[in-house]
Amino acid sequence: MAREQLVVLNALDVAKTQWYHFTAIVIAGMGFFTDAYDLFCISLVTKLLGRIYYTKPGAPKPGTLPPNVAAAVNGVALCGTLAGQLFFGWLGDKMGRKKVYGITLVLMVVCSLASGLSFGSSANGVMTTLCFFRFWLGFGIGGDYPLSATIMSEYANKKTRGAFIAAVFAMQGFGILAGGIVALIVSAAFDHAFKTPTYHENPAASLAPQADYIWRIILMFGAIPAGLTFYWRMKMPETARYTALVAKNAKQAASDMSKVLNVEIEVEEEKVQRMAQEPANSFGLFSKEFAKRHGLHLLGTTSTWFLLDIAFYSQNLFQKDIFSAINWIPPAATMNAIHEVFQIAKAQTLIALCSTVPGYWFTVALIDHLGRFFIQMMGFFFMTVFMFAIAIPYHHWTLKPNRIGFVVMYSLTFFFANFGPNATTFVVPAEIFPARLRSTCHGISAAAGKAGAIIGAFGFLYAAQNTDPKKTDAGYPPGIGVKWSLIVLGVINFIGMLFTLLVPESRGKSLEELSGENADENDGEKQAASPRTAPV
Repeated sequence: MAREQLVVLNALDVAKTQWYHFTAIVIAGMGFFTDAYDLFCISLVTKLLGRIYYTKPGAPKPGTLPPNVAAAVNGVALCGTLAGQLFFGWLGDKMGRKKVYGITLVLMVVCSLASGLSFGSSANGVMTTLCFFRFWLGFGIGGDYPLSATIMSEYANKKTRGAFIAAVFAMQGFGILAGGIVALIVSAAFDHAFKTPTYHENPAASLAPQADYIWRIILMFGAIPAGLTFYWRMKMPETARYTALVAKNAKQAASDMSKVLNVEIEVEEEKVQRMAQEPANSFGLFSKEFAKRHGLHLLGTTSTWFLLDIAFYSQNLFQKDIFSAINWIPPAATMNAIHEVFQIAKAQTLIALCSTVPGYWFTVALIDHLGRFFIQMMGFFFMTVFMFAIAIPYHHWTLKPNRIGFVVMYSLTFFFANFGPNATTFVVPAEIFPARLRSTCHGISAAAGKAGAIIGAFGFLYAAQNTDPKKTDAGYPPGIGVKWSLIVLGVINFIGMLFTLLVPESRGKSLEELSGENADENDGEKQAASPRTAPV
């Protein structure tokens, strides 16, 4: 049987939706807005970086980043994010969510600005400096994942907890959209101010010297939304679940939540101390007890996030190449450097507006009605279907009359990624693990996702290259082509469906019910034996 819940935690579970819920969503969500902006804005400017620093005089086509440089620029922030998720996830359970929350934000602000100020006397010098600062930018972004998810889950009531956590994550969609809009505005302004011919017409004149400011402005803009929320992050009280269940300070938990909920909450010092001494609330991450209770859960959350991010990040990072293949973006030589940025930003903004953002908010609206398991399984299923529908008749979609259909199908894969596993893999790890390990386990799950993202970012830069050596991008060996790359991604999405069977349904239950923190030993054994249970 479940034991009696702490009064302070029960007050949070049954609280009606209040202003503090929306405040927490905005404060945590602006971090995710910045995360997405910073991670994905690099794909808007990689073509420009190639033109500025790697164009050879007299070459028939504008310069592009060499393969090793492109892989580093695209993937180094993801490596930093993986390290940050593990480190700050662990630190969030050791020091508290609030103390660590401000550190990640400062790191993001400083490194966003520093990325735009990257310096060097040579092309390699600039790229090395850029990669250095983007690694530490990613490190700060990584900390935002477990901390934001954990804080929101521990503040929310159990009726709408899924929607609140998903709403924080949905701010990623607006961050991706903002990246495209900022790039559109900046490139349009520079294109208007500095009229230059196309590369075909005059290779040397097609690159205005002022173009070097464009990528710097776009990267530095990410510091603004993060900086604006710093004050409010520092004013947030520590979550009651950390204060009561991990720090074991019942008085402080009751005091903090009394102010947040505007009600008097009883201090239960003896009950907190008694709960802390129970075996169910003291086992560690590497114990047999954790493996028995949550081993399959952790395998489910890590594997599904890993598989999802291989598909999701590879699509985002080489979508500009897909648009070029179907001539949605004109050949580079027919544009000047600044106009190419505008065209890439326009394509990515349309995809974000039509599929990415709506997909996130469909999840927010329906996750507490349909459940996490259903949405994740459905998302993986439709991602598989649409990926195969694009890949198998790929030549058909490249023909001019069918290009709009291709973009629609491609957009639907993004829609069902976001109305599906891209949101649920973020939500569930913040709900099903004990409070003392919640941030750590979410960080491990998210880091597994970023390992998948790194495979997608690095691997598919090479895999998507044409099988004909004469048609590959400069410096790249032949790959398996876009068609077979998409087929591989379809198979990965199908495997994601299978691993989703390990992920428990957390809809409608308190965090302590899900983690077993207020259950007796028999309840814990039952919970471990059943990895997926639906609420009554």
